[in-house]
Amino acid sequence: MTGNKTPRQPKDRVRISFQQAMGLIIPYVKSRIMEQIRSVWLILLYLILFQTLVLQIPIVDGAVIAFGMVMVIFGLAFFMEGLLLGLMPLGELIGLKLPQKAGLAVILIFSLLLGFGVTLAEPAIGALKILGGTVKAWDAPLLFTLLNTYPNYLVWAVGAGVGLAVVFGMLRFLYNWSLKPFLYVLVPILTAVSVWAAFDPNLLYLTGLAWDCGAVTTGPVTVPLVLALGIGITRVVGRGDSGASGFGVVTLASLFPILAVLLLGVSFSGKVPQPMPGAEFMSPAQRATALGLFDGSEDDLLRYAFAQGGGDEVRAYFGEDANRRAFVADMARDGSARTRLFGADEPRFMRWVAVHGSEAEKMALFGSIKSAREYTLNPVSPPPSSLTLLFLRNFQAAAQAIIPLTLFMLFVFFVILREKLPHTDEIIFGIVIALLGMGFFNIGMETGLSKLGDQVGGKVPSSFTTVPLEEQRASINGFSPDIVASAVDADKGGVARFFFHRHDRVVDPIPYDEKNYDEMTGTYTYVPQVGPLFGGVWGVLVALLFAFIMGYGATLAEPALNALGIKVEELTVGTFKKSFLMQAVAIGVGAGIAFGVAKIIWDIPLIWLLAPPYAILLVVTYLSSEEYVNIAWDSAGVTTGPVTVPLVLAMGLGIGTRIGVVEGFGILAMASVYPILSVLLTGLYAAYMRKRSGTGQEEEEASVGDGGATP
Repeated sequence: MTGNKTPRQPKDRVRISFQQAMGLIIPYVKSRIMEQIRSVWLILLYLILFQTLVLQIPIVDGAVIAFGMVMVIFGLAFFMEGLLLGLMPLGELIGLKLPQKAGLAVILIFSLLLGFGVTLAEPAIGALKILGGTVKAWDAPLLFTLLNTYPNYLVWAVGAGVGLAVVFGMLRFLYNWSLKPFLYVLVPILTAVSVWAAFDPNLLYLTGLAWDCGAVTTGPVTVPLVLALGIGITRVVGRGDSGASGFGVVTLASLFPILAVLLLGVSFSGKVPQPMPGAEFMSPAQRATALGLFDGSEDDLLRYAFAQGGGDEVRAYFGEDANRRAFVADMARDGSARTRLFGADEPRFMRWVAVHGSEAEKMALFGSIKSAREYTLNPVSPPPSSLTLLFLRNFQAAAQAIIPLTLFMLFVFFVILREKLPHTDEIIFGIVIALLGMGFFNIGMETGLSKLGDQVGGKVPSSFTTVPLEEQRASINGFSPDIVASAVDADKGGVARFFFHRHDRVVDPIPYDEKNYDEMTGTYTYVPQVGPLFGGVWGVLVALLFAFIMGYGATLAEPALNALGIKVEELTVGTFKKSFLMQAVAIGVGAGIAFGVAKIIWDIPLIWLLAPPYAILLVVTYLSSEEYVNIAWDSAGVTTGPVTVPLVLAMGLGIGTRIGVVEGFGILAMASVYPILSVLLTGLYAAYMRKRSGTGQEEEEASVGDGGATP
């Protein structure tokens, strides 16, 4: 052979027409979109029908929510395809090459950084930031700080937890360690820290968020990428068929972030005030500590007082009435300064003055008392967001999540491993459409998932209590108290006053409250109310049944659960049927979400609901074989998909806001523990039946023996 290089042969290319290309692409794209529609249509239809048919409350902003759901479907279709074409092949290539060219230390450092990076790219992690605004600063200062002032710290803590989980996951892949010792150590530590936190008012409200973060992390980015890396490593070390090769790491990626968030909360707990009444929080005496929650910004604290506080909070902020009157007068004289200071919250400032201000303040800002009263008749709504800004904001967030992760993986592949990337065009194309998909999904989550979940969550309590329908606030002009009638109130005793109102050819009785009548403008303003539709006890049972059916149906629709069922049936040689596993997981998730809603309704500290099932879990884990332990503990991760997480989070916070609890976190945590328990118990039953029938006993003993090594 001579020193001359062999000339490269030109690649054969098949030329097809545009029509032929479309004939290939359109069915493919259609199948991917239909796959996402099948995974979300059931839960969406259920939520809509429950609100409209059972609660008989129409969906508000239906067109916006429909647009959001279209964005979710297209976003997930693009994102998952990009993940399969770009990020997952890249992760598996690195997993194959890394053990060949790098030592253990490099593998573990890469695993740590990869776990951190995939967390930032998780679509559902953005739901935490969106829903942070529902927590009041004075009700839960620590929770408010981590969700609003320093949300990046929260995400970084979760990322660090996932990174540490991936490190131990790779060690398990390399050395075939058992999962059980990790569970025996981590679960008692998490339980002990949570019990301790239950006696601290600030940490108590953080516990639900911490345990929910464990569910948020095991999404469509973390699980496939980490498993792709693990598959590559196990192929190299020759353990690709090990029972531990594909399971267990999802469990670690659920538990370590909980510990990380709890430790982050402990580090912040001494820097924020304890929960207190809003007026005390806003008083000058608490100014230094209150400013700590707003990164030291006086303007942010002032805006928050007007936007989220009532009369007492704003009055307490200024201390002396003269200070407030001078401020309102300055804002009345300089409209541009008012706009610069308050921005989107300017209508809230004006409404506060119209409702709570003194006559002098109303005259200064509105010119007359009548104009101020007329302003109170108009509900404050946030200004419509520009469609351009909506797209720019969400695609920027997608780029910040996907691009750093991609650059890091490419740096490792090209610089550390010094390899040539096969199928470069396909991988780059996959990364680009993953970026587009995440941008579309973020838009859909903001305009669709979060809105629908919050709306349904806010209406569910109408089954057992009275719920005001603020979106249906109405004003009756030309009203006269002369038409008001009286009726005997058989329930409360005394006399109830009401009047008849004819609207759209329908006559309704409206309760009369003299505080809602403005004699100067001749206007009566009222907010329709609904509920309790089913009474106290029965209404709560309806709400819990709604939660169970929602969890059960949403879980059966998760594509990841179907894939897990197939894998488990193969692994257990048909003993553990796919349908059996899916039913066990779905029932567990349904029960968990029902318990989570009960936690919010009765304001029960989360750990008192989590500790008993986890204690039982440790016992059942000890009695179970390694294969079932890996399967069961990982099954919780596949139930918290990118659609379920934002919906359940928004629904929980919506219920909590409506019934007046401080926070509505914890439903995801409850939805994660019960499927583990149901699958383990099902596994014990399957093992018992297998032993009783005398078939497969040798395989089971071998399976137990394979998982016996401990770290």
